[in-house]
Amino acid sequence: MALTYIRSLRNVNFHEVIQIGGCRTFAVGGGKKKGGKGGAAGDGPKASTISKEVKASTVVGANILKDGADPKVLPDSEYPDWLWHLLDKRPALSELRRKNLESLPYDDLKRFVKLDTRARIKENNSVRAKN
Repeated sequence: MALTYIRSLRNVNFHEVIQIGGCRTFAVGGGKKKGGKGGAAGDGPKASTISKEVKASTVVGANILKDGADPKVLPDSEYPDWLWHLLDKRPALSELRRKNLESLPYDDLKRFVKLDTRARIKENNSVRAKN
C-alpha cells in the first residue's frame, strides 16, 4: 500500500500544485478610506461597558464555561498561602553557586541542581555543535 502511494506521488507535478494552492488572495476592501494617514476614530480601543462595581467584585473574563458566570473576587484570607509567593524572586544559579551548598534549604538546593544540570546540558550541546 505504501509503495503504491509513493508511486502515485511520482506522477504529481508539484510546481503546478504550488502555483494553484499557493495563490494568495486578498479580501476586497469597502473602498478608499477618507482622511489622513492615521487610523479612523473607530479603530482605537473601545471603552468598557462594564461598571466599576462589577469590575471590583468579579474576575471579568475568567469564565471558561458556556453557561457559567464570572467568579467573584474573594477576600485575601480565602486564598491559599502559596499563591502569594508565586511572584517572589528566586535566586539565580550564579547566586546559588556563591553560597555554601551544605547550608542551603531544600528548595534552594533542588533549584541549584536543576539550574546546574540545565547549564551543563547547554554547555555540552554547544561543544557538540562546534565539532
